Amino acid sequence: MKKSYVYMLRCSDGTYYTGVTSNLEKRIQEHQDGKHQEGYTFFRRPVVLVYCAEFTDISLATKKEKQIKKWSRVKKEALINKTYEALPNLSKKKFQ
Repeated sequence: MKKSYVYMLRCSDGTYYTGVTSNLEKRIQEHQDGKHQEGYTFFRRPVVLVYCAEFTDISLATKKEKQIKKWSRVKKEALINKTYEALPNLSKKKFQ
């Protein structure tokens, strides 16, 4: 079974980039090298890998990537810091 990875990078400007790949080491090196000039990370290098999850089903990996991309910065940081118990509360809307 081919493995897929969802990964998150911290860019030099403090923003986060989330992606999916089947070759994590190669993809991170592509980000570092600026292989894709039109890409989000090109002008935000260097980047640092801050989160990675392994999947055996690419469709599940893609679904997780899309989910994380919609998350707030605070929620992404909870995932990075492995404070999983905080994730549900960070999803709730704040009513006044």
